[in-house]
Amino acid sequence: MNILEVKNLTKRYGDFTAVAGINFAVKKGDVFGFLGPNGAGKTTTINMLTGLAKVTEGTVFLAGIDCVKHMKKAQELMGIVPDESNLYPEMNGLENLDFCGALYGMEKKERNRKAWELLEQVGLKEAAKKPFKAYSKGMKRRLTIAAGIIHNPDILFLDEPTTGIDVESARHIRKLLIDLNKSGTTIFLTTHYIEEAERLCNRIAFIVDGKIVKIDSTEKLLETAQREKIVQFSVDNCILELQGILQQTFPEYKYKVIDEQTIRVYSAEAIDLIPIIEVFKDNSLTLYEAKVIKPSLEEVFVKITGIEAKKMKNEGGKK
Repeated sequence: MNILEVKNLTKRYGDFTAVAGINFAVKKGDVFGFLGPNGAGKTTTINMLTGLAKVTEGTVFLAGIDCVKHMKKAQELMGIVPDESNLYPEMNGLENLDFCGALYGMEKKERNRKAWELLEQVGLKEAAKKPFKAYSKGMKRRLTIAAGIIHNPDILFLDEPTTGIDVESARHIRKLLIDLNKSGTTIFLTTHYIEEAERLCNRIAFIVDGKIVKIDSTEKLLETAQREKIVQFSVDNCILELQGILQQTFPEYKYKVIDEQTIRVYSAEAIDLIPIIEVFKDNSLTLYEAKVIKPSLEEVFVKITGIEAKKMKNEGGKK
């Protein structure tokens, strides 16, 4: 059963189209990820879904509610965690959660109980009475997520949940999201971290230049990639000039130079290692290692989008 259905969703700013008629659905219980580089349209999309940006064209239905016409009603079912915290710096952690609970109409006793429960859950119980402005970036992120789920939403929207925070906080957030999903919360997140999408999401959409170029379950995306055979060779000298020799000798394979001493060989069929090793010997290259590479989501993403994973990692969370 779909909790979220999006059809022909479009956002234009004058002559510039930031999101170009995308279509997708999120099933109840999914952890659904939008994965893409800087400027892909991830934040613009999530802002339209949550009412932070006006839809130019298209429809969005959340649990049967028309979000374009009745966004306030739809927002009652949402938890929203923007890429920058929207909490109050002068309030402490407990006060911020209590205030957010009040905004959702929770009774004082219930929101106080829930606030302490969440502070424990996100590892901030000891910092409950500290001003929010004194929190580290990772602590702020964790409290912002707690504020987004204090009313037990049906679906939680998160924009780049772990960008720019410390490793411990990122680990804590990922565990929190997994636990939330296990308890029944549907999660929609944007990320430029390929490893994070692979670890958290059961369904993923690749978005580039405002268009969805691929959407499928994580399992099927990996299954397709793993049909391809990949062997990585590491040698003691510069391998660049050898690439042409390999291509000429074994045209049935594809090749990718990883660095000056490493090359990968790709094939739809099993790769015969012995003839390749003989070419290394004939060219006075000492082979240090030959290993089979298990394709990851990174391999799938690069193959479908043509965007190198290194570029994604260097973006620092810009969208």
